[in-house]
Parts: sequence; structure tokens; C-alpha cells
Amino acid sequence: MLSEQAHGVYVISATPFDEGGALDLESLDSLVEFYLAQGVHGITLLGMMGEAPKLTFDEASAVVKRALTRIAGRVPVVVGVSHSSLQVMGTLARLATDAGAGGVLVAPAAGLRTDDQVFSYYDSVASALGAGIPWIYQDYPQSSGVYLSASLFGRMTQAFPAMVMLKAEDSPGLGKITRIRADAAASGTRRISILVGNGGLYYPQSLQRGADGVMTGFAYPDMLVEVYKRFAAGDGEGAEDLYDRYLPIVCYEQQPGYGLAVRKEILRRRGAIRCSKVRVPGPALTAVDSAEIDRLMARLSAAAARWPARGR
Repeated sequence: MLSEQAHGVYVISATPFDEGGALDLESLDSLVEFYLAQGVHGITLLGMMGEAPKLTFDEASAVVKRALTRIAGRVPVVVGVSHSSLQVMGTLARLATDAGAGGVLVAPAAGLRTDDQVFSYYDSVASALGAGIPWIYQDYPQSSGVYLSASLFGRMTQAFPAMVMLKAEDSPGLGKITRIRADAAASGTRRISILVGNGGLYYPQSLQRGADGVMTGFAYPDMLVEVYKRFAAGDGEGAEDLYDRYLPIVCYEQQPGYGLAVRKEILRRRGAIRCSKVRVPGPALTAVDSAEIDRLMARLSAAAARWPARGR
């Protein structure tokens, strides 16, 4: 099961569809194998960029069962279970952990404004999930509209032993990571894993601030893995050298309302999935978009030949 020691790269899986918008479970198999071949430390299913809100409960269950069967315990698996109904959340969480998932990811409900409201909501989440299911706080206020303070997170760390990780996606959020680490050290409370998101933006800086890795769906997880390895080995400069080469695509993928289509198209071009369809409502690439991706990928390939061995 997931614990406070979780670290490395937990890639958020895309959800493959065919041209008609139906689930493509065979592509899910190939996508899982692609992620594992890149050396990821864990896989997250049904994340926001995995189009979880567009799936029925039966479809979400099918994705979880198929992927966990394919992964077969080779890496830890996290499943996103955020839902307006705590009952549905608990049912999906138990289905996932019974199938072999190591923990679940929960975003706050919309409309929470005060620290006490956020705390009360997660108290209800903890009750719905039960003590045996490790869970992660997804801190993405750009989407949820809910702000998590460092002091509230420290309070939650002490109150909820099953909360084992923070998925840190506030922006700007580097100062929050620094504050959380400093507060935990000063108070002697347990150190919880922090994995950052936002498509890998600010990834090297987050590691320097005390993050333990990244949880995102960037289409080049092999880069994320190698950056983590170099940083963990003490080669921070080498880690940033490699990251810099991919930064144009990191930024291009992060265009709101558009980046998912880019991500899925790159995954298709890399042979991970058969179709880059984004389920409606969602973006579709134009010919101009495709030409831009052509150029970005070509420049990335050319850069590999120019950089010294340390930056490869």
C-alpha cells in the first residue's frame, strides 16, 4: 500500500478512446506497458487529465480492473476517486484497492472556503474511505477553487494518519512546499510524501524545495524519470540540463483546454496508443497544431545529437 515514503515518478495515465469515443482497452494495455518501459515508479489512473469526469462508473471500473490486471503489481497504482457523492467515492475506492491499487487520490469539493470547511470535508472523506485505504490530497486550486494553506495541511497530517501524500499543484506553490517541510521539521510531525504536478512545470525547483518526485502525465515520462534519478544522485545540474531540453514541449502541453490533445497525440506518435481521440467535450487538433507538434518533436530529436553526454 502507498505510504509516506512514496517517491519518484508516478505517471498519470491517459485514458485511450477509439475514433468513436469508446474506451480502447487494448490501447490501455499498450499504454501501461509503455509507461513501465520508461521506468516509472508508479502509475495513477483516473486522474483529471485521464478524463475521469467523462467516464461512467462502469467505464471507470473497467479501466481500473484492466490496468491493474496488466500492471500485476510491478509498480504501485493510485486511483483518482474524487466525486460529489462520498458513497460513490468510497465504492470506487474499495473496488480499486480490492483489485490491487495502493491508494486513492481525492480533490476537495467545490465551494469550500475556510480551513474549517476543508478540514471537515476531509474528515468525512476519511470516514467514507475507512482507515485501511491510504489517500492523497490533490491540491489543485486552479481547478477546484479551494485553497490549502500550509498550516491546514500540517493540521490534517496529524489528524488523518491515512493521508500519506500531497499532490502539490498550487501555482505559485514552491513557497508552500518550503513551508510544509519547515513546519514538519520544527514540530517533529511525520513527513508526508509530496509529488508535484502541473505537467512538470517547476519540476527541478520543486525537487530542490523538498518534493519527493512528480505525479503528472507528461508524454515523455522517461525524461521525468531520468531527471529524478540525476537529482537523487546529487547531480542537480545534470538534471536541469536534461529538463531544459524538453521544456518547450512541457510548456506547449500546458495550454489550458488544449494540452490534453497534444499529450495524447504525442503518446500516439510514440506508439503508446492507437488513437489520440479526446472524448467530447474536448479539443481536437488542427493541421496547424499538428505541424507545430512535428516541429517541436523534430527540434527535440535534433537537440539530443547536439548536447554533451552529461545532458542526454
